[in-house]
Amino acid sequence: MALVELDSLIPLNTPTTRRSRWLCRLRRLAFAMLGLAIVALILDRLFPLPLPDPHRGSTVVLARDGSPLRAFADAQGIWSYPVALEDVSPLYVEALVTYEDRWFWHHPGINPVAALRALGQLIGNGRIVSGGSTLTMQVARILEPHSRSFAGKLRQSLRAVQLEAHLSKREILELYLDNAPFGGTLQGVEAASWAYLGHSSKQLSHAEAALLAVLPQAPSRLRPDREATAARAARDKVLERLATLKVWTPAAVQDARVEAVIARTLQAPLSAALLARRLHHDHPRQRRIATTIDIELQRSVQDRVSSYLERLPERTSAALLVVDNKDLSALAYVGSALFGDEARLGHVDMVRAWRSPGSTLKPFLYGLALDDGLIHSESLLVDAPQSFGDYRPGNFDSAFNGPVGAAEALRLSLNVPAVDLLDRVGAARFTARLANTGLQLRLPRGVEPNLSIILGGVGARMQDLAGAYAALNRNGIGGSVRYTADDPLIERRVMSAGAAWIVREILEANPRPGYRPGTFDTGSRPRVAWKTGTSYGYRDAWAIGGTNQYTVAVWIGRPDGTPLPGQYGAVTALPLLFQVVDSLPRTVLASVAQAPPESVGEIEICWPLGLAFDEGRAEQCQQKHTAWTLDGVVPPTFAERDARTWSAGLVHVRIDARSGQRLSPGCAATAVKEIDILRWPALAYPWLSQAQRKQSSLPPLAAQCAADGLESSQELRIDGIADHSSIARAPNSDKPAIVRLRALGTTGAVAWLVNGRLEATTESTQTWEYAFAETGEQTITAMTDAGRWAQVRIRVLR
Repeated sequence: MALVELDSLIPLNTPTTRRSRWLCRLRRLAFAMLGLAIVALILDRLFPLPLPDPHRGSTVVLARDGSPLRAFADAQGIWSYPVALEDVSPLYVEALVTYEDRWFWHHPGINPVAALRALGQLIGNGRIVSGGSTLTMQVARILEPHSRSFAGKLRQSLRAVQLEAHLSKREILELYLDNAPFGGTLQGVEAASWAYLGHSSKQLSHAEAALLAVLPQAPSRLRPDREATAARAARDKVLERLATLKVWTPAAVQDARVEAVIARTLQAPLSAALLARRLHHDHPRQRRIATTIDIELQRSVQDRVSSYLERLPERTSAALLVVDNKDLSALAYVGSALFGDEARLGHVDMVRAWRSPGSTLKPFLYGLALDDGLIHSESLLVDAPQSFGDYRPGNFDSAFNGPVGAAEALRLSLNVPAVDLLDRVGAARFTARLANTGLQLRLPRGVEPNLSIILGGVGARMQDLAGAYAALNRNGIGGSVRYTADDPLIERRVMSAGAAWIVREILEANPRPGYRPGTFDTGSRPRVAWKTGTSYGYRDAWAIGGTNQYTVAVWIGRPDGTPLPGQYGAVTALPLLFQVVDSLPRTVLASVAQAPPESVGEIEICWPLGLAFDEGRAEQCQQKHTAWTLDGVVPPTFAERDARTWSAGLVHVRIDARSGQRLSPGCAATAVKEIDILRWPALAYPWLSQAQRKQSSLPPLAAQCAADGLESSQELRIDGIADHSSIARAPNSDKPAIVRLRALGTTGAVAWLVNGRLEATTESTQTWEYAFAETGEQTITAMTDAGRWAQVRIRVLR
């Protein structure tokens, strides 16, 4: 009895007791939640998200506008173009989220309502009817494929929650955009858009957005390139949903329904293929490589090169590079004639191949000589047979022009004046100067810089040549060609602004082949400073030119170095250069000459001395020329290199006023007169007119005077035919008339020229035969290295 009374005294439901019980429950719940959190954290660490490596997978190389140039599949052959959310059409995002997961922006990875509905269908039907999958769950399944069993769905749901815990909604959606399956080897909306629709996913219409939103549901059954009807039905289902939910207006949906589903044949992009391969190799972990290439220009140039090569011999390849002078970015890059063409070795990238540059280095030599004060634009140079040690260069056509101005020598690409100029500048210095500007030259192993480099006896790369040629339209500053927007602008001075202007003016004044002054109206065409080059044995044909906006380089040949007889720069590469230049976008300033910089002046100079014209000494000007000078420097004509041939350009002599004969020192006469004789370089005399020769000849030495050393010690004569003779082939014979000649009065080498064209070189009095295939007046000239010469004129009758 006492115990019962005691129990009845204990309060069982007081507020204090209730608070204690709630606190106990909350503590248990907190501990349970903490335990679940710890378990979740442990599981998260034990089973991390299988997120794709952002640096692995397929790679796409893009043009400057985002168009794909070329894509590189991953190890499984999957093509995917990574894309950011802001680079996808908002219409696609609306269609995707509305159709697949309206509550995507709000749920924690799983949609509880959809999950309960799916569970009820499972219980009621004994099988999975609908999965209730959210976009996050779909991403989870893409990242970690699993079966459609209950266990698989559970694992997918857990992964979805894990995704939401680690990533933002934007990041999850971008994973879907990049990895959703779209049929075949296509993965991601951007790859699907380019493959099926031919443009970026940023430019989708309502109908296209709806189509791409539904494709991942059944990518094999709904591929528009194979199942256009099924794809259209699925698309219209999406449109109906968007109209019902009033996401899109009825008018927009109605217009979208009318739009057909075009079945396109899937074809991987392949523009600037060799540049894409090159950049992919240089940036192997970069999945999107944005280049500076203009896709429309690239396609146009590729087509132009392909059609142009149809007229050339088989196995011929070509390379072409278009550079924007503003920032040295490459706008078009054709590394070979046709990528993948085995016969043309289409896999070889000739833009960065080492090839002989032919004569394309000559403008830089003349620019350096201008900066050194060695020449002005009309400096007197001599194009005649001569030796430089054991090197004896000739011109491309074997003809010689005698005295020429520097500008004409550059425009005609004459070899002997260029070698002469390089000999005075120094081959090693010239090579080092070019290397410092970024134009690397490759010599054969063990070979030092020599005079042959100016004629192509060295290796160079097109990309380096283009970067250096750009200096002609960039105030003398060239640099490295840029291929991606991230490439730094590396600029180097190639020559002074004044020298660049003069060289460009010289090259722009060179008329296009087939264009004579006054024949065509070229006022609307861009001004082009162009230069061609041909390597030894017709292995490389070059044409490089620049306008005030662009620099274009063209190479044609065979990548294996096989000769192409008869194919050279002016006839093979130059027409393609002008086709491309004329097709480039241009401003009205492209055809307007640029004003010279302050360092450039225009003066009248005189030959043979090469000095400025002086009104007070007009008698010292046999030929007057208008020249461009740099910094006011007017250098005289080069003295002959060899002491044996040297003579002063201006010779002061005493003559007998009565007889006109020359007086040597110490020789007296009744009346003495002093005169100045203008002397041309010795090698130029065979090309002078009779009046010029007479004007520059020394008066004969008076008989009573001792020798003064001004005359050559021995006269050169041609033996075998007399001057002004006539010859003819034998009667009833089809063999041409032949003469046998020899030079008398020398013990060294003798160069034989017929009508200015070098035909042979003999030693001492060795006999030389020549057959005259053409009739008419012919001029035969014999020249020694010392500048002594003899000449006969004959007539070939038949």
